[in-house]
Formats: sequence, C-alpha cells, structure tokens
Amino acid sequence: MMAAAAAPSDQIVLGVIGSGGRGTAVMAVFQKHADVRVGAICDVYEPNLERALSQASKAGSQPKAYRNYKDLLADKDIQAVLIATPEHWHAQMVLDAIAAGKDIYVEKPLCHTPEEGVALVEAEKKSKSVIQVGMQRRSYDLYLNARKIVAAGSLGKVRMVRSWWLNNSLGATPAQTLDGKLDWEQWQGPAERKPFAADRFRNWRDYSEYSGGIVADQGAHVFDGIHLLMNASYPLAVNASAGRIHKVGVDTPESVVVIAEYPEDFLAVFTINYAAMHYKAKNDQLSQLDGDLARLDVGREDFRMFRQGSEEQVEISQTSELGFGHATELHVANFLECVKTRDTPTAPMKLGFQAALVIQMANLSLKQGRRLRWDAATNKVEG
Repeated sequence: MMAAAAAPSDQIVLGVIGSGGRGTAVMAVFQKHADVRVGAICDVYEPNLERALSQASKAGSQPKAYRNYKDLLADKDIQAVLIATPEHWHAQMVLDAIAAGKDIYVEKPLCHTPEEGVALVEAEKKSKSVIQVGMQRRSYDLYLNARKIVAAGSLGKVRMVRSWWLNNSLGATPAQTLDGKLDWEQWQGPAERKPFAADRFRNWRDYSEYSGGIVADQGAHVFDGIHLLMNASYPLAVNASAGRIHKVGVDTPESVVVIAEYPEDFLAVFTINYAAMHYKAKNDQLSQLDGDLARLDVGREDFRMFRQGSEEQVEISQTSELGFGHATELHVANFLECVKTRDTPTAPMKLGFQAALVIQMANLSLKQGRRLRWDAATNKVEG
C-alpha cells in the first residue's frame, strides 16, 4: 500500500546500496513511511537493480539507477543510505558514506573483521551521521519487555545463556548460472580475487571471502539479543568448535558451537546447526536464560518464564501480536525518528561491533584451534 507523500521539505531521501532480497525487503519497509522517498538505487547485478527500481516506482518513488555506490554517495539529493550488500563490503561502504555526510542504516553483521569494527567505531565517534545497524531485536518490544524481567531480578543470578538456531541448507543445489549481467570485479570489491562462479554470488554466505558463514550471519542476531537481555559488555574470551563441512566447494561449516565469556559473570553458549530438520520460522531459534530462581525462554515471537519448583507451569509470557517481521518495522522507524531528532538510535555501531566481534572471534578460534581473548585496552584479539 502506497503511503501518502510528505511535502518535499519534510522528506527523507533514501539511497539503497545493494538491492538483493534483503535490501529490497527493507527498502519496502522504508517506503511504508510517508516522509521517505527512495531517490536512488545501486546494484552491480542488473536483475536486482531492475527489480528494485520497479518495486520502488510502484510505491511512488522514481529513483535514479546507479551501478557504482560511490556515484550514489556523491548524489547531493540523498540524505540517508540503506546498505544491504554482502558482509565483506559493509565496512568500506559505511566509511565512505560517513565521509559523504550520509545517515546510514547498514545490515548486519556490521563488519567482516575485528580490525574493521574498531575502525568503524572510531569513525562513528568523529561523525555527525546517524548510524543504525540492522539488529532489529534492539527495537523489538518482545525483547525489550523480556529485558525488563531480567533487569528486575526475577530470574535471580543468570550464569549461563543457552541459545540455538536450527535449519537445513544441505539440500540446496549450487548455482551454475545467473539470469543477467553482473559486474564480478566490482562485486568482489575488497575481497581476495577469485574466478567467477555463480554460486559465489548466489550463496556468498558459504564462502569466507565474503562472510563469516552461517554462524556469523545468524550468530550476530543471537549474540546481540543476548547482550541486550543481559545488559552485557564486550566478551572476555571466545572458544568455538565445528563439525565437518558437508557442502561441496565451500569453506564455512554448517554446524558450530560457540562459547563466549563475559565480565558480567556469565557464559553464552550458541549452537547453530544447519544440518538439522526444518522448523517453522517461529520455532527455529530460542535463547534460554538459566537463572538460579527461574528460567526465561525467548524465541522469535514469544517468551515464557518458568519458576523454580514449578518449571512445568508458565508464570509470565508474552506473544508478539504482529510477529517477528514487526521488529524490522520498529527498527526502521527508530532510525527515521533519529534522522529527524539527531538522537542515537537503538543499535549504533558500538553495539553492532560487539555482536560481530563474538562471531569473528569464534571463526578465528576455529582456525587457530584455541580459546581467544579480547583485550579491551588494545582493541585486539589475543591468543
């Protein structure tokens, strides 16, 4: 449904960088707001660009088409940008958008390496840009209400949080061809150069040049949710183990266990298994906060608290009336409000990096075969 247009002086003109499935979906959320006009869209894959241009026009915008994101950033008409490219491009694009004076909504994970994250947090401190990382649980009423239960001490002392995410990606056939023109050189960007392969483009999350793998893609959400619920700071140390890789030709595992240690005196254990059975989306993930007085189970669309001595009876519960998709709508609304007020949004880069760092340290732990520590004084990962 097309929103009634705001007066030009009240409009926020949005540029979209990366118009694949997620980028186009989040763009549609932005376009639900009457004060947003999509002024430009950039993509290096022609079918994605054409599809997004068509969708934006149906919602009342007439955006310009760009095939190089720096040209979009140079467009003086653009006030804010949505960055929804693969992970390996996030850091450089955010830095360039800051330099161009744009407000920024960037999808997670925020960055690809700890060094990138440190640089981004420092750049944000010196910037006047409003920057929101797409970690929508930070704006989700379900998680915010669950956090109140933890903060009130209802669970007692929480020494461990156990989280899991289950799905199955093993049945997918590797992509062999693309439907249209792709600028492969520009798409690779800062990554190590590889010969073109359609599957690297279609399933980039499986390749370490462009992603931290499924443990990073989903783990960034899970650990950010844990940080929010537990009011946690940066991790002290991270250790990880992984199963064998069962997909042919890729180098990121589908089954991983991550253990993060925190100065707030608790462990967060995250288990991701994309070699499991398929679940309904509302049931595929859960975080369980193990207090010594009660346990709180927080899923995508509901939470339930169980008291010691009556653990079969739900004492407190809430179900999201609008579903998990509502979290993105709330997160975009928070960003747009902050663009107007210049307040700090719910998921600034410091918090985005905190979640990304945990899964980056997990991947480094897998490579090095050992527990790794975060040195907060030097902002470096230590053995």
